[in-house]
Amino acid sequence: MGRTISYRQALQEALREAMLADSRVFLMGEDVGCYGGTYAVSKGLLEEFGADRVRDTPLSELGFVGAGIGAALGGMRPIVEIMTVNFSLLALDQIVNTAALLRHMSGGQFSVPLVIRMATGAGRQLAAQHSHSFEGWYAHIPGLRVLAPATVVDARRMLAQALADPDPVLFFEHAQLYNMEAELPDDDGGPQGSVDICSAAVRRVGADLSLITYGGSLPKALQAARELDAEGIAAEVIDLRVLRPLDDVTVMASVRKCRRALVVDEGWRSVGIAAEIMARIGEQAFFELDAPPARVCSQEVPVPYARHLEEAALPQPAGIVAAARALFGKAT
Repeated sequence: MGRTISYRQALQEALREAMLADSRVFLMGEDVGCYGGTYAVSKGLLEEFGADRVRDTPLSELGFVGAGIGAALGGMRPIVEIMTVNFSLLALDQIVNTAALLRHMSGGQFSVPLVIRMATGAGRQLAAQHSHSFEGWYAHIPGLRVLAPATVVDARRMLAQALADPDPVLFFEHAQLYNMEAELPDDDGGPQGSVDICSAAVRRVGADLSLITYGGSLPKALQAARELDAEGIAAEVIDLRVLRPLDDVTVMASVRKCRRALVVDEGWRSVGIAAEIMARIGEQAFFELDAPPARVCSQEVPVPYARHLEEAALPQPAGIVAAARALFGKAT
């Protein structure tokens, strides 16, 4: 048995559990304290743990991410919250040139046990500067681990493992998922409860088509899979959930079984995660394919503000179904 909680509650419980378990863990970022977090994930934590462990920062991502790196080097276990992935670009130097490189540049003498959480993705009419999906950019960088939990269970269980990692971990929370509710099992037993920060997960078993996705696109892929099932196409849905390092084993096992692959990525098509996965499929499973791999990505425009334009710019279940039909030579 379990209980039903939201993705937001799962993250909040994970933060609280981590702070109770280890006095070195603290949270810092914009509006994480008095305001309770932009998405209310840290609500109540300031009152419980005090201002030393829940720290509101100035509006300077470059500054407070750097402070988090320094705290990690000094033996603390900081969790740094960046309000939205777009704002993380202001801290690129700290993340890419410092946190990701220190182990290598110190010859293994130093590690940076830092977790950086941030909201990502579109669908909330917040316009271009608050709505993009840049996790693929970070997945390009050696020295980082990049996580994208898309279920309540992963949101609840992944943070503790991220904090245990001796190297920097980027933790992407799709903003469309915060209100999603699901059952949280009492333990991690069974395939639906098993969580790690190394492997992809099979969310739906099928035999005809591998639907490969992550983050906010997972619910859309599952909806598309249900619609395809009514047409006699059994789609297997793979949730990548770990974008660096990618789990080739799970992906290729599905592709070799299903012999057709469709990648769904809210990032842009050019030079993105979908392109990387398709390249790996071509390298490792080319002769098992019955059709070229395909992808559904966001339109190559800044995310629009207007609701109808925003929806048109993003991957949607109807577009996923149409792309899947095309792989079987069916009219859309």
